[in-house]
Amino acid sequence: MSPTMLNISLIAMGLIPSLAWLYFFSRKDCHPEPKNLLAQTFLMGIIISPVAILLQFSFAQFASTVTGTSQALAQNSSYFFLWAATVEEVIKFYAVRILILKNPEFDEPIDAMIYMITAGLGFAAMENILVMFRIFPDGAQATMATWALRFTGATLLHALSSGLLGYFLAMSWFFRDHKKKLIFIGLIMATIFHFTFNIFLSAFDNRLTGLIYSTSLLMVMAFLVSVLFDKIKERHTKTTIGLATTVSAKAINLLK
Repeated sequence: MSPTMLNISLIAMGLIPSLAWLYFFSRKDCHPEPKNLLAQTFLMGIIISPVAILLQFSFAQFASTVTGTSQALAQNSSYFFLWAATVEEVIKFYAVRILILKNPEFDEPIDAMIYMITAGLGFAAMENILVMFRIFPDGAQATMATWALRFTGATLLHALSSGLLGYFLAMSWFFRDHKKKLIFIGLIMATIFHFTFNIFLSAFDNRLTGLIYSTSLLMVMAFLVSVLFDKIKERHTKTTIGLATTVSAKAINLLK
């Protein structure tokens, strides 16, 4: 295989998990968002991801200098995992904030979850691409095994953590006076979930045990995010019906 084709193949492998999950989650929206806006959000997640990488690298350098340990040890500490989770969740939210929140297409509460998940999957796509290029020298078998794990693990993690934050952003649609508080709570919850997943993967000497715990966490969160999707839809429907009823009642009174 030529170097060009190899590079294209590795990039495609990095993109496929995110695109597959994006297709799955986008079907949760009864009123699909414009494909061009979803594409822009996905690309923004990719474009903004180097900022998180830079901040994580800077933290690892600072931690290794302060503690006198190597960067490798610093990157395996719980402090680093917490910092990394926080940075990544903030960066993904920022991608949606600058592109979507003031866009007229952002016209339903559930859109918050869809666009947050889309940005998260764009972020995950860049991570996947970098991992594919890093792991490929270890051989095709290691590359495929890592790809499969990231498909069902890290990529889904980014989608679910972003979806969790998206739920709180959607709730701010109904409680506009508490928007900042809700977004802050959402960032904390998404960060805790993200941090816990990373801890599960690294805290156990037995890699299989860590994989079992992290997979179980993803399954619980996938169920929760699915429920939150339904809750937002239900709340929006009730609000819309209530508003329509109020308007109709006022119109009738005016005609009397």
